[in-house]
Amino acid sequence: MQTTNHILMIRPVRFGFNAETAVNNAFQNPNAQAEDTQEKALREFDNFVDVLTENGVDVTVVEDTDTPHTPDSIFPNNWISFHNDGTICLYPMQAENRRLERRTDIPELLKVKGFEVRRTIDFSHYESDQLFLEGTGSMVLDRVDKVAYACLSPRTEISVLEDFCKQLGYEYVAFDAIDKSGKAIYHTNVMMCIGTGYAVVCLNSIPDDDEREMVANSLNASGKEIIEITLEQMNEFAGNMLELKNEAGESLLVMSEQAYKSLAASQIEKLSRYSKIVYAPIDTIEANGGGSARCMIAEVHLAL
Repeated sequence: MQTTNHILMIRPVRFGFNAETAVNNAFQNPNAQAEDTQEKALREFDNFVDVLTENGVDVTVVEDTDTPHTPDSIFPNNWISFHNDGTICLYPMQAENRRLERRTDIPELLKVKGFEVRRTIDFSHYESDQLFLEGTGSMVLDRVDKVAYACLSPRTEISVLEDFCKQLGYEYVAFDAIDKSGKAIYHTNVMMCIGTGYAVVCLNSIPDDDEREMVANSLNASGKEIIEITLEQMNEFAGNMLELKNEAGESLLVMSEQAYKSLAASQIEKLSRYSKIVYAPIDTIEANGGGSARCMIAEVHLAL
């Protein structure tokens, strides 16, 4: 299935602007730094968890550690992913201080909770060759048709993508995507989201006509209704959405309040045909971290 009711989130302890990642994350705002950034982010995080729980999502919250300092630990989907065949994947991260986010206790915690883990594939050895693939930030997965969509960037290397696809039985659709200033988009999940029956995508961020057509054709072939967003909406994290399901099996589309407010009424109407839209304000996290609602969630597709 494309969706799950079970997710993992990391509660921040020392969240803040990460200068190492700002090198190629144009969504980070250096002017957003403030003395109370951690306190604001913590309030946003706890409220977001409450909103998800109230909507019937099973949230496993793990407290971050004070040391080592991992300012981006609130975005666990970049270093770990969980798959319905019992596989856990660990990923190579570009920023050295993000590599410190990998924790062996988290898979063990999920095992204790009853989730079935059959194997772990560790791709982090690619870091020694300066090759990176930052999890479901670098890839947007169509888990039903087994297609990994990936815009190539310094954080998304095609050779590692090929290895992932070989090991997990996926095909890939790789392309280049840029923002309004012509800079490579750092993670695919800020420009597209794949749901069960739809795909939210900023096709205008793909400059090459053939690649743009390739992405659209692939999505159409899998039966997805394409709901396009603009570059301006992408900049407000409208591409950084994630479909989950509640305990009753009903579809939820999770996003930030900023993303929701950027949508046109016609887009909201189309999305609401498929999913209940769920959103929360996470402005501090978005501005400092350069990631949004989807980035904060690691879906747990492991069997219980």
